[in-house]
Amino acid sequence: MNETKLNLKGQVVYFSHGGGPMPILGDASHEKMVEFMSALPEQLHKPKSIVVFSAHWEEAVVTIQSGQTPTMLYDYYGFPEAAYHINYSCVGHRALAQQVANLLEAHDIPCKLDENRPYDHGVYIPLMMMYPEADIPVIQVSLNRNLDALTHLKIGGL
Repeated sequence: MNETKLNLKGQVVYFSHGGGPMPILGDASHEKMVEFMSALPEQLHKPKSIVVFSAHWEEAVVTIQSGQTPTMLYDYYGFPEAAYHINYSCVGHRALAQQVANLLEAHDIPCKLDENRPYDHGVYIPLMMMYPEADIPVIQVSLNRNLDALTHLKIGGL
């Protein structure tokens, strides 16, 4: 990795996690995705923390997960029993959640903290492929239920 990458303050990665939990359940049609996601960390510097904007979570105002030990939300159905016992045991990051809230509020984007929000599969499926050690704190941020493009572009521009 070159020095320029090491000096970056943050990195943005957009990805699809495939068919629910199937990538981590050994589904053959997801092999290439698993290979790609497993190799992706080699292209990045290891983050101190991760913020995930999940399309699986919409709220009336942008909501930031702020719990220290989030549980798992199995927000899918019809999968093998193993899919309902997946655990990604990383910790949350209250200070980072508050920092994100402060940044949003400073730009007139209404938001709130949610200490009880579990991780949905838009968080734990990709991260299990990328960082299976679960040693990086993670917070999750909802989309605004209005799905207004300008609202989300404003958030993305911060």
